[in-house]
Amino acid sequence: VAKLTESERSKTLHLEELLHQRVIGQEEAVSKVAEAIMRSKAGIKDPGKPIGSFLFLGPTGVGKTELAKSLAAALFDNENNMVRIDMSEYMEKYSVSRLIGAAPGYVGYEEGGQLTEAVRRKPYSVVLFDEIEKAHPDVFNVLLQVLDDGRVTDSQGRTVDFKNTILIMTSNIGAQALLSGIREDGTIADEAQKETMEELRAHFRPEFLNRLDEIILFKPLTKENISGIVNLLIAGINRRLADREIRIEMTEEAKQYVVDHAFDPNYGARPLRRYLQKYVETLSAKLILEDKVEPHDTIRFVVKDGELTAEAVKAKEVE
Repeated sequence: VAKLTESERSKTLHLEELLHQRVIGQEEAVSKVAEAIMRSKAGIKDPGKPIGSFLFLGPTGVGKTELAKSLAAALFDNENNMVRIDMSEYMEKYSVSRLIGAAPGYVGYEEGGQLTEAVRRKPYSVVLFDEIEKAHPDVFNVLLQVLDDGRVTDSQGRTVDFKNTILIMTSNIGAQALLSGIREDGTIADEAQKETMEELRAHFRPEFLNRLDEIILFKPLTKENISGIVNLLIAGINRRLADREIRIEMTEEAKQYVVDHAFDPNYGARPLRRYLQKYVETLSAKLILEDKVEPHDTIRFVVKDGELTAEAVKAKEVE
């Protein structure tokens, strides 16, 4: 086993808590991913294969892409070390050439493939294959080779190594079963899990499913989870406002108002980001542009007359 550097060892050991800071309400998913990566980093897994390969299943907006980004940030220091490939663009037989490059003499030969070029440039990265169920069977054959050999040869004959990548495939297969099969305590009913796995086996070839490290089911988010995500998003806005020395805070009532108005179990946290942008960021921007906020002031969000409103609180008035 190649010796792990101290920082790599520390990153791997603390991976689970780092991921939990960004991914809310998906304890089991985070644990399974962190455990698989620990096994790989400790050398228990075949070193020639990718660090990890996962299939993320679940409804929209529950943290599948966020977990992929968080992994890139935690292990490779920057969430930009994530390569995202939209598989709805790879539904045709000829789309293999877009993935690994066109054959000599064909248009695009010089450019190389989307997947192979991205990994050649960023050998240490998380590769996210979005909506994997849409890929053409020939595209799957390329993925099987990557899962099996940890490398693939592009159209120009160069071998591209995947052993320092984490492969994540996302799919909405089984999303309906997962949405309707959530128990009161937030766990997924066995029946829903079984239905999802059956749907999965009907759609994907066994040799593909058997090569994955983990198939991970993401749960629909609860209102409580959404409240935690509001805190994360507000912290993100505050980081962006830090150079202006202004911060945003929300009363509990205001936070509850946002959760009630932006929560949609079918779309998870997606509407939340838009809602905060439309109301919280816009109202804050208005106060800033009207010169009502000075450095060290706080923009406080409250509910007034049944509406979300923002008020500037002078530095000396903030308890």
